[in-house]
Amino acid sequence: MRLALISDVHANLAALDATILDIAGQSVDCIVCLGDVVGYNGQPAECVRRIREAGAICVAGNHDLAVCGLIGTKDFPPAAASSVAWTRTQLAEDDLNFLRGLPRTIDIGDELVAVHGALHPERNRESVRLDNDWRRLLTFQALVKHPSGASICAYGHTHHARIYESRSGFPAKLTETEVRLREDAYYLINPGTVGEPRTDDRRASYMVLDLARRILTLRHVEYEAGIPFIAAREANLAPRFGASLKQKLRSIIKV
Repeated sequence: MRLALISDVHANLAALDATILDIAGQSVDCIVCLGDVVGYNGQPAECVRRIREAGAICVAGNHDLAVCGLIGTKDFPPAAASSVAWTRTQLAEDDLNFLRGLPRTIDIGDELVAVHGALHPERNRESVRLDNDWRRLLTFQALVKHPSGASICAYGHTHHARIYESRSGFPAKLTETEVRLREDAYYLINPGTVGEPRTDDRRASYMVLDLARRILTLRHVEYEAGIPFIAAREANLAPRFGASLKQKLRSIIKV
């Protein structure tokens, strides 16, 4: 089975459409979305529709849960909390029900566990960021004990593409864009973000996981960044683009 792993779309339709188009050429059997379909950007209903049309297997992200009122926004940054409130007004009840019904973890066979934030703890795991060695170690320990027997945990939330391997109990970061997964190791894999990059690289990113061949490949996709920027401004959302992109966009639109 070949899986396309995507995460953190964040209502960026241009990035999602470009990513789905690229995925179409990769001969995958299924798209697995690791949460946060909505939030920050200006086309949440359209992105929910695209994810549903694609037949993606999807787990709930913290933004998805907050938009449905299943978690609060007390700990969200101001821009994120504002976008949650705005997004609620843009989604039909059917969209909200879809997000409300998303599971917080999914097991795919006995090989992969999908989450948004972390596999630990039992509660509020969608809000935990695996952004340090200690948290990654805790999720590795949870993976080793997971009843599915899976050796791979796919997660999102940090918006950074990462691959970590554990053979001796402590995570080691792998930097290759294509990795052959060992039979005697456990893995944490993060495909990065489709729609809300937090580095100077503005491209969407996702991963293709070939479970039969045990090969993991990181892919990047170009898209027109000015489109979501305009949509966010029209919705009076505070865009999280860096100064370098704003400077670039001044040659395209009036900022």
